[in-house]
Amino acid sequence: MNVGIYIYDQAEVLDFSGPFEVFSTASRVCKNDNPFDVFLVSESGNTISARAGYRVMSNYGFNDHPMIDVLIVAGGVHSNEIGKSQVME
Repeated sequence: MNVGIYIYDQAEVLDFSGPFEVFSTASRVCKNDNPFDVFLVSESGNTISARAGYRVMSNYGFNDHPMIDVLIVAGGVHSNEIGKSQVME
């Protein structure tokens, strides 16, 4: 199952790091073959600057990510994000 976590400038670090760790650990300890493929997605696929200047490189952008079965949207200062039509689609 592909788990995509959407990150953006001013996203809360724990809101994407916590779920990333949970799904990654579940896959590591699971006796089945790696049930979760977890990855970070940003609009451009470039580095974002999360809260407090914490810089994070996403794995994919909107135009090149694999199919997503479960989408997690990190919390944070999202006022800029909700005004973007590409994000809201």
